[in-house]
Amino acid sequence: MTPTGWEPHTLTTTETVDPHPVAALSALFDDGTPAPGPGDPLPPLWHWLALARWPASSTLGTDGHPARGTFLPPVELPRRMFAGGEVVFHSPLTVGGTVRREARVESVTEKSGRSGKLVVAAVATRLYDEDDRLAIEERQDIVYRDAGAVAASEVPAEPAAGLAPAGAPLTRAGEWAWDLATDPALLMRFSAATSNPHRIHYDWPYATRIEGYPGLVVHGPLMTLALAEVLRLEGQHAPVLRMRHRNRGPLFCGQTARLLRIGDAPLTLGVSGRDPGEPRTTLTIEFQEGAGHA
Repeated sequence: MTPTGWEPHTLTTTETVDPHPVAALSALFDDGTPAPGPGDPLPPLWHWLALARWPASSTLGTDGHPARGTFLPPVELPRRMFAGGEVVFHSPLTVGGTVRREARVESVTEKSGRSGKLVVAAVATRLYDEDDRLAIEERQDIVYRDAGAVAASEVPAEPAAGLAPAGAPLTRAGEWAWDLATDPALLMRFSAATSNPHRIHYDWPYATRIEGYPGLVVHGPLMTLALAEVLRLEGQHAPVLRMRHRNRGPLFCGQTARLLRIGDAPLTLGVSGRDPGEPRTTLTIEFQEGAGHA
């Protein structure tokens, strides 16, 4: 399905692998792993921050994202979610280097789910390094859906406990097990580091009263990047060939979450909540041939 009057097009830009958001993510995780500096290879998935750019204020829609109908399709469903995707790593990008980005909406598909009508937009991106070699190929799936039906009278007052500082977000809980703690400041800092103005991550009244969430929503990319950071925390530095990530359900600010190793061959990590069941987010890692993991 392609919305009437809208046509996909390739957006080509030349960008710098910005060291400032890279340093910001390292400070946000605060986990003792070395911060990549100028000239260092960028850890897997960190290009989500290093190449993020703020949209102009005049281009923003009600939800804080750029208004739809230019690069992304003019889908009328109000909720926008980062649903998952796949990243193939051909060669590392370096902090401070120059990158050519080519991005295009590959498909727009209408589906029906348990919550009703869904529209999935698949965005393909290719990143080329300073020598014009293909460094990264990526597909991101963006899902649009209806807002939750929550009356204003049913939305609780913002809990004071949600304002308590969580401290360093990643704490070891066992072998290949890490607790993830979130608070509003963490979400605000990640939004700033990724140039993400989506209001569900920092605007509590909007998230609860307009989109019907029970609280601030933890970013899907934050959960995925936290899973990728587990590799560094566990001393796994083998070159990565491919990462597949999927967000199956939201995590809300302040909720208990644990990062776990949930599968091998290929290595799979997941974000689980207090209740047992399907992980909210999964990350499957394939290493380059001959590069194993413990």
